[in-house]
Amino acid sequence: MSSDFGAFPGDGGGVHESVATRRRRQVLRTSDVPLSESLDFWHDAVLAQLVGMDITTESGTYDAAMWADHIGDLRITTVECDPGVVHRSPHFIARGDGREVFAAVLNSGLAQVEQDGRATEMRPGDVAFFETVRPSRTRFPHRFQLQIFAVPRSLLGLSEADTALITARSLRPTAGLAALLSPFMSRLADASESYPQPVAEQLAGSAVDLLAAVAAQQSGGEPASLPGADRVLLLRVQRFIRWHLADPGLTPETVARAHHISVRYLHRLFEKEGTTVSRWIGELRMRECRRELAANVTRNTSVGSVAHRWGFTSTSHFGRAFRREYGTSPTEWLRGERARRAVSEAG
Repeated sequence: MSSDFGAFPGDGGGVHESVATRRRRQVLRTSDVPLSESLDFWHDAVLAQLVGMDITTESGTYDAAMWADHIGDLRITTVECDPGVVHRSPHFIARGDGREVFAAVLNSGLAQVEQDGRATEMRPGDVAFFETVRPSRTRFPHRFQLQIFAVPRSLLGLSEADTALITARSLRPTAGLAALLSPFMSRLADASESYPQPVAEQLAGSAVDLLAAVAAQQSGGEPASLPGADRVLLLRVQRFIRWHLADPGLTPETVARAHHISVRYLHRLFEKEGTTVSRWIGELRMRECRRELAANVTRNTSVGSVAHRWGFTSTSHFGRAFRREYGTSPTEWLRGERARRAVSEAG
């Protein structure tokens, strides 16, 4: 067990809460329900937080706890559970809840993993990738603690065929990127809530970049092509843009300068994504403006202040861009949203 595990919020003596929130973290325990309901309760918790799967035990009951966090693009789930077998079957895959690829760090116990025609045994400190859109089976012969990192597959930069090359392979934390990855990911899971939100999101971004680099290496990708070094650089650039989106001076030139690359090379990175740097910045700003306007639709929110807050230099510029994107003006769109909300609330 990780040395910090006992310090998780809610992990102490006294009365346990069924769902406890400590800043971003949620805590679930089967000890909060009758023993006869423990396995069903755990099935529901795993489905809600991760993906659907069958969990079987010799006793038909289960003693388990789950700590869940969500920072940046990363969902982090730590589980400590009784021995058992976990099966991700085609039945569950057909439900369509496999939007992410899982990377897992085993902290204690053993995990015997089968997927994509391979089998491996994870030992404490090992890292492994799990594909959620194909069947898998994992046997845990002893009580265990596992930290699971759910990453949007688009951020890993791998196709389904590529992920088939990296599943059911234990990465030992003895050398190379794995030696860096395992302790970093484990510490992030243990201490994510101790960091201020902006710092936590930066660390989560670094974790995603590192996972993408490891995944590219494991799949045999060339370091000079996407996915690989360029993919990691693109993710870093995109994260920089998100952090500086409110700056009206954010341009391809400033982005390239911040990453010590040429503007031409920066454009080439985005060309591989089927877009341009300026278009990507504009679309992201537009989404953020629309999200903020939607969140405050019942208030007299100033369209101009929202536009300036997300880097638009003028209200008229924002209005023209909004109409190009959505076919209506921001004011008309807000009026329609308010009308829809009123009808919904009246019903």
